Amino acid sequence: MAVDKSKNTQILVTFPNEMVEEIKKYWHENQLDNRNEAIRQLVASGLKKEQSE
Repeated sequence: MAVDKSKNTQILVTFPNEMVEEIKKYWHENQLDNRNEAIRQLVASGLKKEQSE
């Protein structure tokens, strides 16, 4: 699937192996389509939490 560059930006991010395992666990527990979706949800959740504090 191509990325719509007018609406999205690709970012290369390096994670520690332990964090990748936590993301993988979240991905599978929540039955998400892929790891990218898991990361997007986790970031959105963190941003939402920061805004509410």
